[in-house]
Amino acid sequence: MSFDEIVDAIKGRLGDASVPEVDLKTSPQAIIVTADVLHQICSFLYSDERLYFDSLSCLTGLDNGPEANTMEVIYNLYSIPYNHHLMIKVILERNNPEQALPEIPTVSNIWKTADWHEREAFDLLGINFTGHPDLRRILLPADWEGHPLRKDYSNLEVYHGIVVD
Repeated sequence: MSFDEIVDAIKGRLGDASVPEVDLKTSPQAIIVTADVLHQICSFLYSDERLYFDSLSCLTGLDNGPEANTMEVIYNLYSIPYNHHLMIKVILERNNPEQALPEIPTVSNIWKTADWHEREAFDLLGINFTGHPDLRRILLPADWEGHPLRKDYSNLEVYHGIVVD
């Protein structure tokens, strides 16, 4: 199934507004969707027997920096039986330190592998995955301050009496 056919299948099921933008420059080609329809789209991509995206190959977060004031969550999906590839991007408004973390719904109830990927994005970038069954730090200690992959992160000078350089 081609990229256009996949996009048409999503729009046919969830409406034209469900995929407001496509990015043809990436490989695989990407759809850009909003956080409020992400879970519906992912559930459809997994459950529709024509598509059956049975594998979440990768989920990653991206901080576009304070100037752009956005962050992204990028999903790379694969259908093993049909050899389909699809990238989904969700662009979130970046928060400042006084605001709550950016939020996006979990897809860990669709693909179990999202559990660890979402925890990593939470830990390192400070993206909150609502509905996640166990959203806590996975790489850093529980009492670590900040999210080190954010562009405005300042390294800690001391952690539990240990000089951090």
